[in-house]
Amino acid sequence: MINKIGQVMLYVNNQVECRDFWTEKLGFEVIAEVTQGPMSWIEIAPKGAATSIVLHSKALVAKMNPDMNLGTPSLMYFTEKFDELYCDLGNKNVKVGEIVELPTGRVFNFADNEENYFAVAEKG
Repeated sequence: MINKIGQVMLYVNNQVECRDFWTEKLGFEVIAEVTQGPMSWIEIAPKGAATSIVLHSKALVAKMNPDMNLGTPSLMYFTEKFDELYCDLGNKNVKVGEIVELPTGRVFNFADNEENYFAVAEKG
């Protein structure tokens, strides 16, 4: 039986620039940088997270598997330091959306360096 999400594949145009975005702007850690033949990938995650993001080359994956959906997954991150994170990302010139009040709590979105959007929800 499946009991957790292990990795999320994120297909990007520039793996190194995306790695730098996630590590420098959001404080993620590099778990692994792997090259095997023509394939290379970079695994990143928040410190201590059970699930990681693997940055793959969109062009290479498209060449190897033309029918693959290379769209950006819709990811929702949780934080206990909602206001602090929102201000920190804005101060680092990350494109952030307005804070929205939902019945489940506050949420905002942000874009990475390739204009992929992700959401953050306040969880205390």
